[in-house]
Amino acid sequence: MKCSTLVSWIGQHDLDACRNPEADGPIWATIKSRSFKQVQLLYNYSEADVAPFLDWLRQETDVSICAQFVSLSSPTHHGELYESVSAFLESLGQDNSSNLSILLSPGTPAMQSIWVLLGKTRFPAVFYQASLEQGVQQVDIPFDIAAEYIPSVTSLSSAQLQTLSETNPPANAAFNNIVTRSESMQRLIQRAQILAEHDVPVLINGESGTGKELFARAIHNASEREKKPFIAVNCGAFPPELIDSMLFGHSKGAFTGAIADKSGYFEQADGGILFLDEFGELEPAVQVRLLRVLQDKTYTRIGDADLQKRTSNFRLIAATNKNLMDEVTAGRFREDLFYRVAVGVLQLPALRQRDGDLLFLANSLLQALSEEYSLLKDKELSPGAKNVIQQYPWPGNVRELKSTLLRAALWAGSDEISGEDMQQALLNVNPVSTDILSRDLIQGFDIQAVLNEVERHYINKARQQTGGRKKQMTEVLGYKSHQTLANRMKKLGIRQAP
Repeated sequence: MKCSTLVSWIGQHDLDACRNPEADGPIWATIKSRSFKQVQLLYNYSEADVAPFLDWLRQETDVSICAQFVSLSSPTHHGELYESVSAFLESLGQDNSSNLSILLSPGTPAMQSIWVLLGKTRFPAVFYQASLEQGVQQVDIPFDIAAEYIPSVTSLSSAQLQTLSETNPPANAAFNNIVTRSESMQRLIQRAQILAEHDVPVLINGESGTGKELFARAIHNASEREKKPFIAVNCGAFPPELIDSMLFGHSKGAFTGAIADKSGYFEQADGGILFLDEFGELEPAVQVRLLRVLQDKTYTRIGDADLQKRTSNFRLIAATNKNLMDEVTAGRFREDLFYRVAVGVLQLPALRQRDGDLLFLANSLLQALSEEYSLLKDKELSPGAKNVIQQYPWPGNVRELKSTLLRAALWAGSDEISGEDMQQALLNVNPVSTDILSRDLIQGFDIQAVLNEVERHYINKARQQTGGRKKQMTEVLGYKSHQTLANRMKKLGIRQAP
């Protein structure tokens, strides 16, 4: 009975075979010594080099011969080879892959290693090698490779990975996009929904990665301005020499490089929302000009010969990770501008302050990643991974959590993300210490969340120091009984070791 398919790279010795009758070459020698229904070949040589060989081979045998060119930047590039060969074997279909033979001899060592990797995992195959000295032999490779250890990242394009890593909220973000079980967060959502109904300025305060733009877009999409533009601007990225042009726009010829009229952010946001992120980074001179526009909603383009007054009916939402009251006291931020913007104020808590949200959010983010790309499907967090998540302070908040989960999912050796996978996915960056006695007392402050944060920190620290022995943990922490410790751990969402 004939084997279904022989696959191989075309090598130099094969190309020489059609010009030297005494040297068969690995491919022709294998075809002669075994029976195949078809031969599927890959090559990276020029058509001019390969065409004579294929013509000669088809004259010598009645076996179906197919050949496919593969564009490679290098015949030793493992990543390109893996993607190309994997796609090639998939194109053969299930019938072929269930009865497949691979000739290892032609090609570079990198090509041979990829054959072995795929032939021992996703596309089970019989291996052959051919040489002048020993002829054609079946190769027994005496080890197995678990299929789940194939790095799924190689099948994701750069664009797909970029999409996965992006943390920008969707343009159609709504309040139900804010994943939470925390009572304090649910109160903030309710307040934000009220603000969405009233056309007042909003100031959103919170650490980096807490979801300030997500709240801003949800307010926009729930407001009467939802059909109008949402213009997001990073104030920390303003080039000093272009600030006026970016905000107010300019007329053709206003300065060198002004080759045409250009609208500024105020004009672009007319009727909609102007979202100023990193609001606390505005230079004092810019604060003055912004205040004037907020007062009467009028401005003038740079270079307008007639100093034409333009108007813009925009709503302002500002966001910052700074304590603007401290900035006002220090003289770095205008008090009148602060009070004009701080009408509706939302203080977003850090992820470590959101009781009961950490694992819930981690599972939700992981589920979202798996739904977007099948290669990450069915990934789950092991108990060890959950412990790592709970014990880490997450200074980068939700943004850092998502990026870390993506890394762990890509690198995980199975469908279950282990504690070691999570640990290795963490970036070893020392977080900036935040004085627990210097927290902001702006709207939304939750004293119980701060106390829970302290208790959670020391329970995890005690568990590490005692190896999780409950009796010692109870004594170290000063709890009255084991049951008190167990109740507090359950309340704080800390998993108890079995």
